[in-house]
Amino acid sequence: MRKVTDVTAAIIIKGDKVLIARRAPGENMAGGWEFPGGKLEQDETAEECLKRELFEEFSIEVDVKDFFCESVYEYPQGAIRLLAYFSEIVSGEICLTVHDEYRWAAVEELPGYGMLPADVPIAEKLAGLRH
Repeated sequence: MRKVTDVTAAIIIKGDKVLIARRAPGENMAGGWEFPGGKLEQDETAEECLKRELFEEFSIEVDVKDFFCESVYEYPQGAIRLLAYFSEIVSGEICLTVHDEYRWAAVEELPGYGMLPADVPIAEKLAGLRH
């Protein structure tokens, strides 16, 4: 098996909705919806990664809370292990850089968004919590 890249994802809930974002044209996986996050850098914890990525990509500061789950998926360009953490926005207004749209979506609506494959199991597990 090829090397697995660790990637983080934030589960940010506001009321009964969760934050998702669509990859912009020209970006890797353009048009796919995902939970925001990004690749871990060397010597970085998952929590540090989420804080950095959400600041870089959304101009928001977050408080990373509990680990939720992981999803492993083999894309044509390589396998990723997506580590999802509940997170909370503590400051800033969402300003997109590598995404062209974001939504606060009800968990039961996520299947209609064309979530990226690695994000699907996380969305499904989140939906299971809601029942």
